[in-house]
Amino acid sequence: MTDWKAITIGSIINAVLTIVLLLAFFPLFFLGPIIGGILASYLSTEYPVFQEKDGAVAGAMSGIIGGIIIGLLFIFGFGALSAIIGLIFTQVGMVAGTITVIVGVFITVLIVFIGAVLGAIGGILGISLRSEETRQR
Repeated sequence: MTDWKAITIGSIINAVLTIVLLLAFFPLFFLGPIIGGILASYLSTEYPVFQEKDGAVAGAMSGIIGGIIIGLLFIFGFGALSAIIGLIFTQVGMVAGTITVIVGVFITVLIVFIGAVLGAIGGILGISLRSEETRQR
């Protein structure tokens, strides 16, 4: 069983924090998936006995979904940029659009992988933050 509400909250926090920290202060972008994983596992209530592996799964899923959100924003953002270039220069726009899709898919896969690993770490941290009473519902 998966608590999709907690994972959705964690993945949205993951995507927002990662993008904000990526733009504001690049070296801290990795805190987004970790904090999203912490929230996803801390807020999960679907398991009768919540263990570290359940927290890692919830955190990893929030990292994967958050990474997909970031990747889609990256692809659509640069897709708009390549469309503007395509309106100005016909041949350059075609090449820019192709390169944008290839780089966008590569970066999306990379962000999903990094988000899953860091989200799982955050999920384990989120479980350790919960008290023993809240682990068993």
